[in-house]
Amino acid sequence: MKPLPFGIQPAVFPPPLIRRLGKVDYEPTWRAMQDFTARRGAETPDEIWLLEHPPVFTQGQAGKPEHLLTDVGIPVVPIDRGGQITYHGPGQIVAYLLIDLKRRGYGVRELVRRMEQALIDLLAEHGIAAARREGAPGVYVAGAKIAALGLRVKGGCTYHGLSLNVDVDLAPFQAINPCGYPGLEVTRTRDLGVSISSEEMAEPLARHLLEALAQL
Repeated sequence: MKPLPFGIQPAVFPPPLIRRLGKVDYEPTWRAMQDFTARRGAETPDEIWLLEHPPVFTQGQAGKPEHLLTDVGIPVVPIDRGGQITYHGPGQIVAYLLIDLKRRGYGVRELVRRMEQALIDLLAEHGIAAARREGAPGVYVAGAKIAALGLRVKGGCTYHGLSLNVDVDLAPFQAINPCGYPGLEVTRTRDLGVSISSEEMAEPLARHLLEALAQL
């Protein structure tokens, strides 16, 4: 983020509201994000929604059908975020970021960087060395993807967000090219020696996201 000219103070606004939605179906949650973004005004507080979804594949705007390798009976929902196809299911914590970028003064690339850093810092607390991957948004451990990112920006405001594999069943990822990458390995925190549940991971994830978003 570029420094402000001398004498100009950064804007002060409240931190995002955290909403804990539990386990919710994908499509009505997506529609609710669209509705929130369409209705919000200049003073509407930002929000972060924490939740899990029943099993679902989501296909981004540029998604190619061939990245679904096998029909395993899980519904595929074409949606309006960027990126290709990914999987959501129980045991995977999802955070949707409804953020007014105009008010914060930075763009989507900076938001993605902050989201990735929040995940890297969270995993470091549990002794997991995670990293970014050039040209492939998300967070990786030893080359295997542990967290996916995808956003939609409309009117300078974002929705969609990130998903972190905690103790999710990884088998459905074998039915797709995850995020459009053939042969991409996927991992989860449970296989990396972290025994806490996705519900227990949600609160520290929210804390790290709030810290990352608050940085000047």
